[in-house]
Amino acid sequence: MTTRAILNYVKNHPSGKVKIAYADNDGILRGKYVSTEKFLSTANRTTSFCDVIFGWDCGDASYDNGRYTGWHSGYPDAPARVDLTTFRKIPWENDLPFFLGEILDKKGLPSHVCPRQLLKKILAEAAKANFYPVFSQEFEWFNYAETPHRANEKNYKDLTPITPGMFGYSILRSTLQNALFTDLFDGLKKFDVPLEGLHTETGPGALEAAIVQAGILEAADRALLFKTAVKEIAYRHNIMATFMAKVNEQLPGCGGHVHQSLWNKSAKKNLFYATADKYGMSELMKNYIAGQLYCLPHVLPMYAPTINSYKRLVEGAWAPTTLTWGIDNRTVALRVLNGSEKSTRVEIRVVGSDVNPHLAMAAALASGLYGIKKKLKLQKATEGNGYRDYSHGTLHSTLHDATQAMKKSSLAKEILGEKFVEHFVQTREWEWRQHLKPVTDWEMKRYFEII
Repeated sequence: MTTRAILNYVKNHPSGKVKIAYADNDGILRGKYVSTEKFLSTANRTTSFCDVIFGWDCGDASYDNGRYTGWHSGYPDAPARVDLTTFRKIPWENDLPFFLGEILDKKGLPSHVCPRQLLKKILAEAAKANFYPVFSQEFEWFNYAETPHRANEKNYKDLTPITPGMFGYSILRSTLQNALFTDLFDGLKKFDVPLEGLHTETGPGALEAAIVQAGILEAADRALLFKTAVKEIAYRHNIMATFMAKVNEQLPGCGGHVHQSLWNKSAKKNLFYATADKYGMSELMKNYIAGQLYCLPHVLPMYAPTINSYKRLVEGAWAPTTLTWGIDNRTVALRVLNGSEKSTRVEIRVVGSDVNPHLAMAAALASGLYGIKKKLKLQKATEGNGYRDYSHGTLHSTLHDATQAMKKSSLAKEILGEKFVEHFVQTREWEWRQHLKPVTDWEMKRYFEII
């Protein structure tokens, strides 16, 4: 739609209101309803939004180590703008108009704390090299026949999954929950988050969806909106959806794998494909993958941002633990899919479903571009069990170790920007310190009587 058509739709919507949202560090949408009059008065110019969304964590606790904002600054409003190109209609809210926004600095320039602005910065670097990044994300998640109140009353224990048993790719289970499946598939399409596929995953109440590929900015927007939209649609069925990376040590984790390729847009050519190569991989693709492997230890918190993330990254749990790549190999960090010119791409399997998609895609693209720029040579492909290929190192096993590596990394600062890295690292250090405080059930069971 043209800008004029979008604004006319907003103006004439019978609700008299608009929903706007900004993504915080954790990819949580923070927003509000505004009146149509208020929205139209700021639609084509700078507005503002409280900068606290980058000064607190996912539980609204204020960081005590942040520099961007805090008690020391008084949590003022930050300059912001709504991106009219993100316009969508929310089907489950009477086609209410919806927009994503971005945070600016005091000079009206992109703010270093804003995840979407970071991705746009990396995208601009790709565009300078005449690369058009085409990305998509797929998500696994668990669903429970609970309400937020009931789950809280149960202390998030003994929750009832919407289906029992380990039943991946089940036609029976998709029939049992057909109303939910239909609302997800159809509702997301109407919300301009189209799916390639939707199916049950192995695990009680587990589902997986693959989002249709797009240019990287649109792909990240779709992935971000997918997670909240799924939760909202699930609410309508008295179901709670969770994108935690690991809900139970006995069950598989939840991936958020990101698929990537670089194209020459005008020539409609996939730059990752080469007919002469035995794997169908161009030298550009090899450089790109080499860059991702090289940079991965430096940016891991952007793929695995929570304490819980690292409980997914364990051997034999369908998530990688080593710095490896391979052809159609689900045990490695980077899986190459090389079926045809159109479909040749690389899938980074490190990413969990708990990520902020803008940050994960920004890290992936920046790392790949670094490999191209430096013409990094790609190591030998792993064949067989990638969990046992230690020849190029392993991933950090805790958020603390991964964050400290990123904090000390001149490479991370080079490819992402020093100010962003400083801010993001501070948020992950805070997250680590919060988890050290509670006395856990595990500790009580292990130590209460015997120690």
